[in-house]
Amino acid sequence: MTAWLVVVVPLIVMFFALFMERVEARLRHVAVQEDEVEEFLEKARPDEVRALYGHGIGRALELFRRRRRVGGTARPPRKPRRTRSRV
Repeated sequence: MTAWLVVVVPLIVMFFALFMERVEARLRHVAVQEDEVEEFLEKARPDEVRALYGHGIGRALELFRRRRRVGGTARPPRKPRRTRSRV
């Protein structure tokens, strides 16, 4: 029984390592670049920050890239309205 464990455990570890290497290779292509995140944090508009909060970095960067492709000034940010309260 011990002899089987000596043979099987290293094989399981080896196959797991090979599997994780394939997963890591896929993630490297999908991952967001550090300079993109830095630029986003410096130049993001309120709607893009809301997308970051609500949907994650993928959706927020998608909106940010779309705005940059259009020309940078596709839509200026709106200022919130102030309502007067009657006392």
